Parts: sequence; C-alpha cells; structure tokens
Amino acid sequence: MIRRILPSISSVSSHFLKTKPICSPSPLHHFHSLQSLQCSNPINKNRSLWFQGIRSYSLLSLNDLRDNVPRKQKTRKGRGIGSGKGKTAGRGHKGQKARGNGKLGFEGGQTPMRRRLPKRGFKNPFSLTFQPVGLGKIAKLINAGKIDSHELITMKTLKDAGAIGKQIEDGVRLMGRGAEQIKWPIHLEVSRVTVRAKEAVETAGGSVRRVHYNKLGLRALLKPKWFEKKGRLLPKPARPPPKLKDKVDSIGRLPAPTKPILFFTEEEPATSPAL
Repeated sequence: MIRRILPSISSVSSHFLKTKPICSPSPLHHFHSLQSLQCSNPINKNRSLWFQGIRSYSLLSLNDLRDNVPRKQKTRKGRGIGSGKGKTAGRGHKGQKARGNGKLGFEGGQTPMRRRLPKRGFKNPFSLTFQPVGLGKIAKLINAGKIDSHELITMKTLKDAGAIGKQIEDGVRLMGRGAEQIKWPIHLEVSRVTVRAKEAVETAGGSVRRVHYNKLGLRALLKPKWFEKKGRLLPKPARPPPKLKDKVDSIGRLPAPTKPILFFTEEEPATSPAL
C-alpha cells in the first residue's frame, strides 16, 4: 500500500515545487522520515506548499478497507478435486479411519482404560447437604435489626436476612459457633441442629425445632413468589421417609410460619367433665 501511495506523494510535491529537487530520487529515500524528505530549495513559499500537500494526503484509502478476516481460511472438505480435499477428503482409501467416527473409548480391541482401572469408592444417592449457620451470626443480625427475635426464625428468615446463601440444597444446619452471644430467648425452625447449639438456645429460654422439607417444599418455603408467577398453588407438606423420622421433630409448614409450635414434654392427664 505504501508503494502505491508514494508515487502520488511525489507528484503532489513536484506540482507544488515546480523545481527539480537536488536530492536523488532513489526508492529508499521515500521510507525515511519527513526530515529526510526535505530537499534544499531556496523558495520558502514553495516548501510550505509542498509540506501542505504531503499532510493533506492520507496513507489510509477507502479502497484499502476490508473486514478483519483470518489469514488462514477453514479447510472445506469434499468440495471437488480442485480443492485438494475432495473425494476421500484426506482420509485415504478404505480402512477403519475412513468410515466415520468410531465408538467412544474403543481402543482397537484391547481392554479399554475404563476396564483396566479398578473402582474406588461410591457416591451415595441418598446423601443430604445442609448449609451451616452459626448462632453468633444470627445474634449479629438480631442486633443489627435485620431479624426480629420476637417472631419465629425460619430458613426463609435467614435467607432474606443474608445469614445463608441463595444456593440451599437440602436445608440448613444450626451450628454452635458464637453460642455465648445468645442471651435472650429465640425460636428457630431448621433442618438439623447440633447438640451444643440446641443446649445454648434452650438455656436462654428458646426452642429449636427440626422440620422436614423435600426439594419442592423447600422451594415453596424460600421462593413462594415463583409459584405465584407460574400460577401454581403451593404444594402440600411432605412427610419424612421412614429412615429420617428419628432425625426430625415435625413436618415443615407452608407457607412460612410466623409462630412456633410449643414442645409438650409432659402429657397432661385427660380429665372427665364434672357432672
């Protein structure tokens, strides 16, 4: 492009100078800086016109604009013998490698890698993952005014206050970290609770209830607006499976409750009405 433009620059300069330059017109001379392009000329007026002609001409022309195409185009196979990749498309004649894709993991008949390596461990499909939250974090949120300690603290309350993240898989586990900060009675409903956390809450005069929610029930508890947006009713609370009956205290309630269920440790004897 530079070689194409330089003759036009020399024609513009000769038009403004109208005098023969003293310097020799060698092709290497055009690639020097503007100072090297200056030739000895007694007429200052023509010199200024000559520089104006060079500045007015740009090295970028409209006919040189093009898209940013890659230097190496994609190889198109099977488009005729003239392309060099026609007919067999570079695969040669016959054979296993010329007949399409082979089976994944096939190694020509020998024992594949997936069978040579031994098995190690297993993945329990019935495992449950609970998101932990400490009592100290709940106490800080209560002091900050984000959680009302006079109402029931559910998993939805903890999610709205920022005590737990948005990705809750199977529920929340209450931990005993910061148990010394709980100095007033609070009532909670979570999926699991540790022994230390339960003792700290009950010592302060509160209660902790382990409730069961399945996947759909947990979504209805945390995101009830999703069901309203879809025009669906809230599902009924699910009963825990037989293996989890000893690990929960009651079935989760929907929608999110605001009042706790009291524990009855001693059953009062039924009294017959007086006649």
